[in-house]
Amino acid sequence: MSKSKQNPQPDNNSTLEEIRNTRLEKVAQIKELGLNPYAYKWEISHHCQQLQDTYQNLENGQEIEVKVSLAGRILARRVFGKLAFFSLQDESGTIQLYLDKNKIDAVMTNIENAFKNLTKLTDVGDILGVKGTIKRTEKGELSIYVGEYAILTKSLLPLPDKWHGLTDTEKRYRQRYVDLIVNPEVRNTFRTRAKITAGIRRYLEDKEFLEIETPVLQSEAGGAEARPFITYHNTLKMDLYLRIATELHLKRLVVGGFERVFELGRIFRNEGVSTKHNPEFTSIEVYQAYGDYDDMMNLTEDLIQTVAQQTLGKTSVEYQGESINLQAPWRRETMHNLVQEKTGIDFTVFTDITSAKKACEEVVIKDYEKYNTIGELLNQAFEQKVEETLIQPTFVTDYPVEISPLAKPHRSKPGLVERFELFIVGRELANGFSELTDPVDQRQRLEAQAQKKEAGDVEAHSVDEDFVTALEYGMPPTVGLGIGIDRLVMLLTNSESIRDVIAFPLLKSHSVAIHEFDYDEEKQILRIVFENGGIYQYHDVPSNIYKGLKDAPSKGQYVNQQIRDKFGFDHEN
Repeated sequence: MSKSKQNPQPDNNSTLEEIRNTRLEKVAQIKELGLNPYAYKWEISHHCQQLQDTYQNLENGQEIEVKVSLAGRILARRVFGKLAFFSLQDESGTIQLYLDKNKIDAVMTNIENAFKNLTKLTDVGDILGVKGTIKRTEKGELSIYVGEYAILTKSLLPLPDKWHGLTDTEKRYRQRYVDLIVNPEVRNTFRTRAKITAGIRRYLEDKEFLEIETPVLQSEAGGAEARPFITYHNTLKMDLYLRIATELHLKRLVVGGFERVFELGRIFRNEGVSTKHNPEFTSIEVYQAYGDYDDMMNLTEDLIQTVAQQTLGKTSVEYQGESINLQAPWRRETMHNLVQEKTGIDFTVFTDITSAKKACEEVVIKDYEKYNTIGELLNQAFEQKVEETLIQPTFVTDYPVEISPLAKPHRSKPGLVERFELFIVGRELANGFSELTDPVDQRQRLEAQAQKKEAGDVEAHSVDEDFVTALEYGMPPTVGLGIGIDRLVMLLTNSESIRDVIAFPLLKSHSVAIHEFDYDEEKQILRIVFENGGIYQYHDVPSNIYKGLKDAPSKGQYVNQQIRDKFGFDHEN
């Protein structure tokens, strides 16, 4: 075996495919040594951050004969003859590995040239198991003084910091696993998210709320004004909808005798994608019998304040340059008053739609002519002129009945309902209302919604006959609440986009239906335009790969097998 064969090392200018081939050669050599490059198990006694915290006061040059066993991914390697220093990352953090040839070779007598094999057959990205003692180097770096190691998983692809970098935002979302490896702050975001959802559940359970799961597949899509996803059940031979809310089934549970129920789960709405919207998102809905919307506003502010304190240790947060105070009490103001503050229009004085539209025209409410009720115009004035100005926590109360088909009529304000929405940093975080319990009124409102749906409004309700039947058996006075978990996590983690807080957000398909492609031989850039409109530039693509694509009978299959995930790329659009 030649020297280069024994210790294959990629050139700094190697292509991704060349690096992969080199690492495959190393896999073969590890197997030749009688070792398994894809191990089954490694016993772990400690994590990196645990050791950093425990031995933070260890003096420079001091060593402690405490035996530890760790496992993690190699993030950096420095080899200096008989000494080497690796940086090892596990879920908790990083720590340095102090690798001494004399010690490793003395301990691992069952493997010839154990230290040499470690330095020659490992790469950044490999997962390594180590055993050793604790040592702080003369330069002050806390380290594991390694006596024994095992290559647990040999990586075939280099990490982004050794390639083109993880600068493409879409690539970060599409290859979230790589994003998590190289960006510790991303891992912290999802760790915080888990603490937030656990804290919400703990808070509600302490208040004697019971979590009960409701169907994701439903025969009627209801509980919100939203366009549903439609699927088909082969056995039952019927269309079904992915739920757009958990509301109607949770209220059935209240009818059945459960006084405090909630569900935290996934919701699906066939709508647009933006920094604030994702078609698949997480919400929590909470229902409490014998309460009204004032009770639920109190619960909402206490819940969010408590979870922020438990998760972050504080009730003030920074969000995109704004300092947000979550300490209760929060501002409560009616939609009418807020609109009058910003526009000067008092919608309570209007008795006809014509004068209301004229007032909207004067303050430049867009598309005002499309709406046929004073309540709808009020809501448009709020959304266009007020919503984005509500930075500090604000409960907006008393909504028009026209946009609230499931809420109870206001007890003292005709034409309005007892409903609130919570706004923070200019976006809605929660929605709640005293629930409509009159089955006759509910049927009339749902039938009005059904007429809108027949007229082409894809977000309007259908009449859920079974839900109306449930109300006819009698639902006690009830208040409900819905909180957008993703938006709450955005606020508490200072995340600009909803995709930053969803581990695997829905993205446009990497279609393999190719529209056209071209190749820059000098720069070795292969540019592919896919039928779905996606345009990608693949880097460092050898001319033989381009020729193979030209000659391939199935170009999509060739891209999947020979190009995708094997070359770095930039996304043009």
